[in-house]
Amino acid sequence: MSLSVNLTTKENVLLVRLSGELDHHATENLKKEWQIAMKERNVKHVILNLEQLSFMDSSGLGVILGRYKEVMQLGGEMVVCSISPVVKRLFEMSGLFKIIRLEESEKFALISLGVAS
Repeated sequence: MSLSVNLTTKENVLLVRLSGELDHHATENLKKEWQIAMKERNVKHVILNLEQLSFMDSSGLGVILGRYKEVMQLGGEMVVCSISPVVKRLFEMSGLFKIIRLEESEKFALISLGVAS
């Protein structure tokens, strides 16, 4: 199964919805798409919705961590929401939840960033 990427914007927040599998085959395209969207849409924050992501390996973590650093340089915040149990375990084991906040849903993530849903 391949990776499907949906990028939308709500005010100054980029909503990144991933479904399928995020592995080393998909990371380069995701990185490019994500970076272009952040520049072209002039966003400050990112909400990463991983509800439909069924698999992720360490290269996927690397892409997320790289974009996290870019968001932090903009003075923004990255929030993960609706995470599947398999991917949540990977985030916990890697320690990403120490730097990236987890919210229950996109709605709560938007509210936490000051954007009405």
